[in-house]
Amino acid sequence: MRRGAALVRVLSTAGPRAVLTALMVILVGGVPLAYADCTDNAVSKVNWHRCLQDDRDLTKVDLSGAELREATFLRSDLSGATLANADAYRAKFFSAKMLGTVLDGTRLLDADFTRADLTGASLRGADLRGAKFDNANLHNANLTGARLERSDLRNAILGGATWVDGVRVCAAASVGQCN
Repeated sequence: MRRGAALVRVLSTAGPRAVLTALMVILVGGVPLAYADCTDNAVSKVNWHRCLQDDRDLTKVDLSGAELREATFLRSDLSGATLANADAYRAKFFSAKMLGTVLDGTRLLDADFTRADLTGASLRGADLRGAKFDNANLHNANLTGARLERSDLRNAILGGATWVDGVRVCAAASVGQCN
């Protein structure tokens, strides 16, 4: 009981950042969570949580397993990049160029791909629930095993895309739905 009272006394006089750090140490078993550093290099498992990565050339980078929650990639070029198994919840990819990008197993709930070019991208097993693909190009993309519940495919180009069942290929003229 004494330790608990001492901890409360210390935390009551500490600044907000110290309190947050102490709580993270307690919650994650003694290892504080890292803060996002938006200037970190584009590498596997980078933490770009809530970072602005707009207008960047990120072609062929390996961001597998990265923390990309609520990050923005407006007009960035991610062609040939690997974002497999990343957490990109609510990330924004407006007008991003993502030709052949690998997003396999990536968590993309409520992500926004408005006007993004995902031609030939692999989204195998990606969690795309609630994602927005308004006017996005998914030509020849692979959606095998992807979760698309509540996704907005309005005006999305789906011609040649492999559908979620892994068998059906969308007809060349498919827009907004796989025909």
